[in-house]
Amino acid sequence: MLVRDVMSSPVITVDEEAPVVHVAELMEKHELGCIIVTNKEGKPIGIITERDLVARVLAKNLKPDTVKAKDVMTSPLITIEPGETINEAARKMSRLNIRRLGVVYKGELVGLISSKDILAVMPELIETIQEKALIEGENLAETAPEGETSEEETLLSGYCDRCGGWSDSLKEVDGAFLCEDCRAELEVEE
Repeated sequence: MLVRDVMSSPVITVDEEAPVVHVAELMEKHELGCIIVTNKEGKPIGIITERDLVARVLAKNLKPDTVKAKDVMTSPLITIEPGETINEAARKMSRLNIRRLGVVYKGELVGLISSKDILAVMPELIETIQEKALIEGENLAETAPEGETSEEETLLSGYCDRCGGWSDSLKEVDGAFLCEDCRAELEVEE
């Protein structure tokens, strides 16, 4: 899944000379947690988050109508290309300890991706990974020689259906998942 698939677009921006009270008004109006700050040419140069407003304006008891966006923003704006994977976006956020990335295509700001956007699609990604694992497991079984099964496909981790103990080597026997010891006991009983 790519950044362009989950990013928010269009992005609400504000000029670097705008008063912080205007930034707060835009955040409230559009129900946003951040605003991108642009220079006179319209290029993104920074970001103002709710946290920035608290730490750099409210905590210092500054008047929001006298402080400019450029004095409060976090700069530079960290960006990513829309064609990058969301895995790469998540790694970048984690590595830099940030929660939002500007999405830039050919020098133009085209969107914003947040950790919340990535988390929203995680269940879908997990399902896709599980489906891929099932398909690959079926392919392994089909390519195993007659009468043999692939160890990779049949060994599972979990609780044994017979003894209830944890095992990293469960195998399915007559519809039940059994650990190595229970499989050995079953063979002795037969």
